[in-house]
Amino acid sequence: MTGVSIIGAGMLAVGEHWSRSIGELAEEAGRLALDDAGLVGADAVFVGNAYGATLNQQTQLGSLIAGRLGLTGAEAWRCEAGGASGGVALRAGCLAVASGMVQTVLVLGVEKSTDIVGAARLAARNTSLDADFETVNGATQTALAALLMRRYMHENALELADFAGFSSNAHRNGSLNPLAMYRNQLRPGAFSKAPMLADPISLFDSAPDADGAAAIVLTSSRAARDFNAPSVHISGSSIASDSLMLQDRADPLQLTAARLSAERALMQAGLDRQQIDLLELHDSCTIMTALALEALGYSQRGRGWAWSQQNGERIGLTGELPTSTFGGLKSRGNPSGATGIYQAVEAALQLREQAGDNQVAGVGHAMIQNMGGLGSTVATHILSVAN
Repeated sequence: MTGVSIIGAGMLAVGEHWSRSIGELAEEAGRLALDDAGLVGADAVFVGNAYGATLNQQTQLGSLIAGRLGLTGAEAWRCEAGGASGGVALRAGCLAVASGMVQTVLVLGVEKSTDIVGAARLAARNTSLDADFETVNGATQTALAALLMRRYMHENALELADFAGFSSNAHRNGSLNPLAMYRNQLRPGAFSKAPMLADPISLFDSAPDADGAAAIVLTSSRAARDFNAPSVHISGSSIASDSLMLQDRADPLQLTAARLSAERALMQAGLDRQQIDLLELHDSCTIMTALALEALGYSQRGRGWAWSQQNGERIGLTGELPTSTFGGLKSRGNPSGATGIYQAVEAALQLREQAGDNQVAGVGHAMIQNMGGLGSTVATHILSVAN
């Protein structure tokens, strides 16, 4: 991807926004991004949202949010791909600007999960599974991830504690992020003792559902030079898909879509993985972090878990491969359709050297990877310091 830059970014605190509607959250994030860019409007609004129809009984989010922002008349629509909805919206924005059809795009991710609780929320989120074969038989995304983790542990003779460093790193970084949902650090041994959600995935393993909204403003890299805000170049953008159901994959422990989208994005950027200075992965569960690190080529098959060793210091803010630098899904929280845009905002702040206590030194290139389901849809973007 060439010629597309981020000129504005904004995000809200992730948490439980009981008193606010999905439209109110989106409007505030959109205004933050537009203000950051020094704009009052945009030619198009692309909204990443996974569960508005089932969690909030709200569709037509493009029109709803554009109207709240005073952008009636702008091209506006919603992008949906489960947990990858934000990444898909970002991809749509990149393509729109690169095509020359629009000059500025507001890409916004929003999710309002706390309107319903318990079994109703679970049912609302299960719409991301295969309704004919998975949902009807009682499957959930957490249970399916647990099957992956159990198989991975069996094949590689691992214990639950071998994954603890991934969560420890996320919470260390999240403790420094004032917008994170959970800013507590994990005590030694707490990961393995946490209550089970779906054995072997525990409460300290799985990312929490959350409310949140984040937004970025895109324009052409040529036009970005005319803005006062420091711009970030999107040097690579790709989406790949895999079978929705694990049982249809030749190898469930290989995230093919993660590998393909990353390879394509790196090729567009003219980079190799060793030139990536930080990663924002879709760490919905620790097993997904391990598998993603393998898919991206940072580990051989069956060795992704090793990055968790030494309490995750190798992926810490000063480690070999800084990962989940603002807390990731685990500590910052997982507002589903907004998660991919939170990743983009966080990476942009790193590249602009505006990440505060979460700043990684000397960042030139960042990779963000946003997943729908267990790698069914994967959006990978490479963000680079603008020349």
